[in-house]
Amino acid sequence: MPIRTIGVISRTYRHINRYREIIAILVKYGFGEILAKLELPKYLNFGKGKSKRFILGKTAAEIATASRWARVRMALEELGPTFVKFGQIMSTRPDMVPRELIAELEKLQDKVPPFPTEDARRIIEEELGSSIGSLFRDFSDSPIASASIAQVHKAVLHDGKEVAIKVKRPGIDRIIETDLEIMLHLATLIENHFEKELGIWDPVSIVNEFARVIRKELDFRIEAAHIERFATNFQTDKTIHVPYVYREYSSDKVLTMEFIGGLKVSEIAKAVSGEETKVRNYGIDPKVVAARGADLVLKQIFEHGFFHADPHPGNIKVLRDNIICFLDYGMMGSLSARHREALADILIAMIEKDATKITRTILKISGYRYMQIGDSEKLESDIAELIELYAYRPLKEIEIGNLLHHIASVVAEYRLKVPPDFYLLAKALVTIEGVGKELDPEFNAMEHAEPFAKKLIWARMSPRRLIKDFYLSALEARLLVRDLPSEARDILERLQQGEIKIKFEHEGLNPMLETIDRASNRTVFAIVLASLVIGSSLIVLSGVPPKWHEIPIIGIVGFLAAGIIAFGLLFSILRHGRM
Repeated sequence: MPIRTIGVISRTYRHINRYREIIAILVKYGFGEILAKLELPKYLNFGKGKSKRFILGKTAAEIATASRWARVRMALEELGPTFVKFGQIMSTRPDMVPRELIAELEKLQDKVPPFPTEDARRIIEEELGSSIGSLFRDFSDSPIASASIAQVHKAVLHDGKEVAIKVKRPGIDRIIETDLEIMLHLATLIENHFEKELGIWDPVSIVNEFARVIRKELDFRIEAAHIERFATNFQTDKTIHVPYVYREYSSDKVLTMEFIGGLKVSEIAKAVSGEETKVRNYGIDPKVVAARGADLVLKQIFEHGFFHADPHPGNIKVLRDNIICFLDYGMMGSLSARHREALADILIAMIEKDATKITRTILKISGYRYMQIGDSEKLESDIAELIELYAYRPLKEIEIGNLLHHIASVVAEYRLKVPPDFYLLAKALVTIEGVGKELDPEFNAMEHAEPFAKKLIWARMSPRRLIKDFYLSALEARLLVRDLPSEARDILERLQQGEIKIKFEHEGLNPMLETIDRASNRTVFAIVLASLVIGSSLIVLSGVPPKWHEIPIIGIVGFLAAGIIAFGLLFSILRHGRM
């Protein structure tokens, strides 16, 4: 059976050793039976001697009492940074991963011992092209933080400014690339040997998507761009502070940014239980921090469409007077304007108990039309049951995390595909809701989300938005009218040359012609309507006399004519019973 893979996994010493290590760990945690079905010895040359005694299916007795999902989590932790990152990302995908496994994956720890400071100094000097002494007035030998991909050192620039220097681990790129090749090979084998069990899931595509995400996180220049974009989005907001990036001291392996002091959210949470001295000294109110943090995340989602995908307590610091500062911009989510509006529709429809609207919105963002799915009525019924779970609860009792998990379960059941960033968004909202409750037991994310969703929906009806939509529609209609003759001529030429052959029987053609004629008339009316609205708007703005109450009369007449045409067109559509 042909195997899709990359590299030369079975022929390189490095890959074989790492592959052997990965399989040994998976066997240790009780997954040998699955590995045996993949027929791995057929594709891997395990060599001679000890490796020949490699036995698939051997389970370590010391982990026999752990649950299957706990063993998955423990195996990922032992497999190293690539697999830990994979587990963390998969914890945001309730459409692919059972909730029991998600609960375990959320426990994955990304803390590892620091690498030697000498290596950090060497990398900084190689990347920035100068010695540590010439770059910094002071450099801390002990890292202030350490994770699987990088560690952070504190330093002082020659002008006295304190900075945090994020340095990538030596050789981490090679380690991750090796693991990615092995993961892709395993995913390919799983596809070939478990085709029936997988259904619509595509392990190779999942690994490829993960590879794209983690490679972006490995390039600190991308993270620097994320921080700068974030700072631009919030440049007028006084409730948030975004770290300054020192580009001249940064590269793809080194990221130098402003050092952030303040308090961790975990320290502030202790104030809720009585340890308030340090928090009072900083002028911090936990309830204000909870509300501001939630509003900032919601503003990122609904207004900017660019959001911090992992706002856990370790990634948030609070400065004096309740100023919020997010850290670690390696993982960010992005939503288009259309998807932001869809999310707003879902939240408002949930509040208004409109199952039909939620169903239509979910199908729309999944790439389906409403009538294309045969069991759409059953989907709507399941959505209605979901709404009933929340229908008679006060808004303050609805947890947005549970709501999104329930919706994700329904989406997964019907095997609908939604953009991956929707799951990052759900993860962000669930995380910030948990942080909010730590700081303020009465905190409710749904109450904070409702005004943002309503504001986005009302923005659709603003005159500027309507004029813009009419203008774009008019442009599309103009392009259609302009290109139609040449396109039709091209089709006729192809017909004459025999490249296109059409065979049809004339039967009941008149109703179709009437429908086309009616559609053409409506299109013309729509173009005239758009032209009247745009023209009248321009006249009103220009202030051409004569005027009535300081508004040009010609513009008023144009708007009245547009209104009459619009109502006439709407009446025609409703009379024929078709939208």
